[in-house]
Amino acid sequence: MTRTVKRAFKFRFYPTDVQAAQLSRTFGCVRLVYNLALQARTEAWTQRRERVGYNATSALLTGWKKTGDLAFLNEVSSVPLQQALRHLQTAFGNFWAKRANYPSFKSKKRSRRSAEYTASAFRWRDGTLTLAKMTEPLDIVWSRPLPEGCAPSTVTVSCDAAGRWFVSLLCDDTITQTPATGRVGIDAGLDSLLTLSTGEKITNPRHERVDRQRLARAQRDLARKQKSSANRDKARIKVARIHARIADRRRDHLHKLSTRLVRENQTIVIEDLAVRNMVKNHRLACAISDAAWRQLRTMLEYKAAWHGRDLIVVDRWFPSTRLCSVCGALAERTPLHVRWWTCRCGSTHDRDVNAARNILAVGLAVTACGDGVRPQRESSRTGHSSAKQENPRATKGILVL
Repeated sequence: MTRTVKRAFKFRFYPTDVQAAQLSRTFGCVRLVYNLALQARTEAWTQRRERVGYNATSALLTGWKKTGDLAFLNEVSSVPLQQALRHLQTAFGNFWAKRANYPSFKSKKRSRRSAEYTASAFRWRDGTLTLAKMTEPLDIVWSRPLPEGCAPSTVTVSCDAAGRWFVSLLCDDTITQTPATGRVGIDAGLDSLLTLSTGEKITNPRHERVDRQRLARAQRDLARKQKSSANRDKARIKVARIHARIADRRRDHLHKLSTRLVRENQTIVIEDLAVRNMVKNHRLACAISDAAWRQLRTMLEYKAAWHGRDLIVVDRWFPSTRLCSVCGALAERTPLHVRWWTCRCGSTHDRDVNAARNILAVGLAVTACGDGVRPQRESSRTGHSSAKQENPRATKGILVL
């Protein structure tokens, strides 16, 4: 069984000086148009209670290009500017649906430098990519081939803080869905990145700790440089390269791990974690951020959808650690340094393995009973889940691992 999905293939490329200058100019224009449109929409609502949509901002863009102060917008391709307005419309849609905060202005120093080109703004011919307003194709390093016979529908060009240039090609890819019979519960942690219900513990690589000394030395060098100097800019790039190296290794490890879990198991059960609240603990914030649990969950979500797997998210308030996976009894709270505990029934449990087994059991119970997959807002606020409202011994006999 196969499934066709939209898939982005990201490659690094090395622009010429002319191409780099043109792209940098495009990034600035995209940021300017986004901020101007956001300002216009905000003022229209606060002053006249008028809701401005994409069509109105597109008409404003046409007028901006005819003014003397913004005539330089005609020097870059118009497609990335229109895409910036569409992205702003999407941001407002997420805000109205209460999925995100009110859109904020883009910053020259902090925002991502990128531009999106649709099919009318680039030429794809014989494996070469040429963007609008450019005469030469991009020098792309093809680290892997694109799906045979496909052509990109959207191209996104970006430049990270380390000065590396990337191009992302959105293509239609065919995913072969192979059958799988495995079922696994996953408990996230810091000593072990993941603990599976099978008893396997996946070591936490701690990518940030490996380069911590190099990063600290580079940051000290950066702090000693004079602001707005060329040496400070060189030192900033060194710090950014170390951060990029850490992020690349982390992303590569999570991709391999998530792909393995999705290919081996038909049902994957994970726990809903409030990472944003957990990083408020200043002693563990660095380690929690380095573990990147949210990034792993995102990978599991879209890869499970690609391969036709069932991804179940259980309530964060479910007492997976304290619940005995053998008899179903609820134990007292134990401090984090206690990694083993003994139940009244005589069973001795590893804290993480027991939690993973309970997560799998409640996830399978959710699918069997037809309960909601995701935790409800009301249950999360009161601290009770649908699984916790039942007698803890109700899970006894359902699944013994």
